Amino acid sequence: MFLSMYLVTVLGNVLIILAISFDPRLHTPMYFFLANLSFTDLFFITSTIPKMLVSLQSQNKAISYAGCLTQLYFLVSLVALDNLILATMAYDRSVAICCPLHYTTVLVLGTFCFLWPHHTLLMTRVTFCSSWRIHYIFCEMYVLLRLACSNIEVNHIVLIATGCFIFLTPLGFMIMSCVRIVRAILQIPSATGKYKAFSTCASHLAVVSLFYG
Repeated sequence: MFLSMYLVTVLGNVLIILAISFDPRLHTPMYFFLANLSFTDLFFITSTIPKMLVSLQSQNKAISYAGCLTQLYFLVSLVALDNLILATMAYDRSVAICCPLHYTTVLVLGTFCFLWPHHTLLMTRVTFCSSWRIHYIFCEMYVLLRLACSNIEVNHIVLIATGCFIFLTPLGFMIMSCVRIVRAILQIPSATGKYKAFSTCASHLAVVSLFYG
């Protein structure tokens, strides 16, 4: 069952990337960002699901410490990247609808940015005592911290601070962009113009709803 779900997800994301790559009509910033989202999602599930499938099939549920930290790094980085891409997409739609004459001046500055692995580095300083059993399907941050017997106050502070920044800042940015878009659409006199403006951001709204939902 999990293998089928994984293959369907992989196939879906690969088809989205291929469709956007080979259709010239989709060579626009919005679809460029959607392709990046699919690419990120592809790596996100691949960082955890194959290992889980091997564990289920072999009945050997062990994972090395290095493998656990590697999972952790990619999970945190890719979730953060998803949020940043969605925020950039919101800005893209806002400029396209609210400032169409200046749309061509918008520069896409490095969608894939380097994310410093601070959480992973902090986890290397954590000491685990009695239990090495992770009651979860992959190495999730809070699950690992529950097993620690050393001082993890710094980990919690950094986790809360970066979590608020990674989730709340892009979400707030997206909400402000949506408000600007709605205000701009309401000022369009014709119903046809309103529909055309709304249809340009419908795909982004669908992706944001799915991601946060």
